[in-house]
Amino acid sequence: METQRIPLFPLDVVLLPGRLLPLHIFEPRYKLMIRECREAGAEFGVVLVRQEHMASVGCTAEIVQVLQTYDDGSMDIATLGRSACRIHDLHDEKPYLEGTIEILADDVRPGPAETAAELRALFDRCYRLLHSASPPAPEEDPGVPLSYRISGALPLDLEVLQELLELRVETERLALLAIRLKELLARWERLSRMRSKAAGNGHGPV
Repeated sequence: METQRIPLFPLDVVLLPGRLLPLHIFEPRYKLMIRECREAGAEFGVVLVRQEHMASVGCTAEIVQVLQTYDDGSMDIATLGRSACRIHDLHDEKPYLEGTIEILADDVRPGPAETAAELRALFDRCYRLLHSASPPAPEEDPGVPLSYRISGALPLDLEVLQELLELRVETERLALLAIRLKELLARWERLSRMRSKAAGNGHGPV
């Protein structure tokens, strides 16, 4: 098992490989961390923290652009998710947290075409219901699995995104995402019917 030590940025967010994540950096420890990462051309890890519990699987992030800097040293940056990683040990010798991580291998074979077609159809229905508009085609990026491209275009719960990140086989991610989209679709359709019913109970103009 090959490991490396990298800075960690615990957040209430799940970063997926191939997805962009804008960040506003304002705490002194993270301004230091980003400055050191930029100087070394190094990545850092984004890891989900919920109710003081930190996930054991996160995603490495590359700083792709500094969008804006401010007089107090804070900055807006754009980062890109690179690789899922498992955190084996934590280190607190520096002002910011570091972790000994293992980059996780990924089986990106897409599996049966029917599975991808079903998922695209579910995505279409979810997007239309949510936005009352036709969805954009999922970004065509051969380096980013379909499961990540679709999940980045919908407001999925963090728990669902973390499930996807921890799965290391694309066919399993596609199957899980199809299940979760069916659940979301049923929930959103119920809400839509309730809103329509509530709107119909109002009084029109006399």
